[in-house]
Amino acid sequence: MEIKKPILNKLAEMVCGNAPFTHFPYRSSSYLTKFFLDLDLDFKHDGSTRSYWVENVLSELNKDTNKNQNLPSQELIKVIESLVDPDKFLFNEKLDINKARDDLNKILKLQDLKILVLQNGQARLISQNENFISTDKEAFKDSEELITFRPSVFKIPKKPVNERQIAVMMPFNPGFKGTYDAIKRVSEYLSLECYRADDIWENTTFMQDIFELIFCSSIIIVDYSQRNPNVMYETGIAHTLGKTVIPITQSLDDIPSDLGHHRALKYLPNDEGYRNLSNELYKRIKTILEL
Repeated sequence: MEIKKPILNKLAEMVCGNAPFTHFPYRSSSYLTKFFLDLDLDFKHDGSTRSYWVENVLSELNKDTNKNQNLPSQELIKVIESLVDPDKFLFNEKLDINKARDDLNKILKLQDLKILVLQNGQARLISQNENFISTDKEAFKDSEELITFRPSVFKIPKKPVNERQIAVMMPFNPGFKGTYDAIKRVSEYLSLECYRADDIWENTTFMQDIFELIFCSSIIIVDYSQRNPNVMYETGIAHTLGKTVIPITQSLDDIPSDLGHHRALKYLPNDEGYRNLSNELYKRIKTILEL
């Protein structure tokens, strides 16, 4: 199926985030290139009028065929579904994914197509007359070997593990406020609890509070920036307790060589860097918790 030209024109405006489709993210030249590269589509904006260039790209993708004659090419499907990817609507009050979905379905209806929203929030392009059935296969967990140990420095907390709690290990430095705010933004968006050690005071010793925070959390975010020795020590505790650890850092050089095999999220300490950190953490946490 080939998408009609007037519909391609509207889709191009949505990709750009132009009026009247301001519910979608606005994309400048570099972000248009990134939009397509993220979909494994090798198109680089040439500096021409944004919507004109995008429409030409979509027209090229529209030439490819699909075995399902009721749907456009696979490449065009990826573009359409990505338009309402919930990850692209994070932490921006000016955007509205529900209105964006409505706008998209209004123009797709002219081609007897529609967007179906799956349980995970992702979109699936289907024919108006098509019924989509999703089945989730339960994964079988590998057998685990358990180790029993008795710490001599810490007391085992009586509180249970909170599967919706995140612990953050980072330097206690005012310069990391933006980092912590970026993490808190994600936890609040996902309705998760999030704490740093200085958020709690339940024991006479500070290290016992840290141990309990790590012990009772399901995910530990550690910031290796500045090679803080306390953070390294706390990371060791988290690994020993078998916790899921998400490393972040402002410089990959700050990660110890024996931890270099762990993939870390690198971020810049500025507004754009914090936004990108929030987006990447959102994706990682959502995958871990299978939200």
